[in-house]
Amino acid sequence: MQLREYQMKRQLNLQKQGGVVLIEGLIAIVIFAFGVLAVIGMQAATVRQATDAKYRVDASFLASETLGRMWGNRNDLDSFEDEDGEGEAIAALPNGRRFITVVGTQVTIRITWQMPGEAAVRTYSLVTRING
Repeated sequence: MQLREYQMKRQLNLQKQGGVVLIEGLIAIVIFAFGVLAVIGMQAATVRQATDAKYRVDASFLASETLGRMWGNRNDLDSFEDEDGEGEAIAALPNGRRFITVVGTQVTIRITWQMPGEAAVRTYSLVTRING
């Protein structure tokens, strides 16, 4: 008699636990999906930061290149100056512009660009003196 009661209780316990494995599986899938989404978010942030760093390096290179041309023609620095204040368009940077100001022997080269989809305008400035 006791064996029969034990088997019945065991069967009732098993029926109460029906579907628990399915729920555990669904919870595991949800946790895994959040992990995958986090990895995708980190990848997107990495790409965005790498792109921003590339544009900063490009701006630095363009300013240095301009400064090199100015050193090569240092007797006519005023010809490089931005007269209308609008700057020169730069195709290498998104919405890029180069502004050059010359005051005596002091030269200021300012490069601006705007990342696509962002309101903030990034700026790289180079200030130096060209004597000679």
